[in-house]
Amino acid sequence: MRRWLVPLVVCLGSGALAYQATLHATPFALMRVAASKAGTGLPVNRFRFAPMVTAANQTIVRPSPDLSYSLCVFDVSNGPMLVRAEPIPGHYWSVSIFDARTDVAAVRSDRDTGGKPAQLAIVKAGQAVLGGYERITVGYDKGVVLIRILLADKAEFAAIDALRRKSFCRAA
Repeated sequence: MRRWLVPLVVCLGSGALAYQATLHATPFALMRVAASKAGTGLPVNRFRFAPMVTAANQTIVRPSPDLSYSLCVFDVSNGPMLVRAEPIPGHYWSVSIFDARTDVAAVRSDRDTGGKPAQLAIVKAGQAVLGGYERITVGYDKGVVLIRILLADKAEFAAIDALRRKSFCRAA
């Protein structure tokens, strides 16, 4: 029995360490893959205003065909980043901020802003925020900002596209 005790403890310890490493590394790897796939050719801290999703152009698994998507890959390592999501009258819209670990740092929608733009400053601890922007503190330098707008009919897209392009994501 003693002969198997050391190998058993080593095996169980290795398995526990591998499990913990996978558990902690997977969210970072998934976010890195999603950001690079969705943001190919996209400068950091700028929105990419995607066309309406079709089977031919989808970059994520199972996107909603009735949502318009705008994506910004951000990096706050050199300072805060400002996000302004323009309101889309008569439509549900939301802006979500996800950190590098895929945790949701903030979500604001038309229901929160009362018809006004959502103005968010993504910062790390210790970074200052400009007046007029809501402070959103993240624990990691990188992440993504996602704006989603619900369309009742795809024919609305041209009008919605012009309004959503007034939104921005940029370094402070």
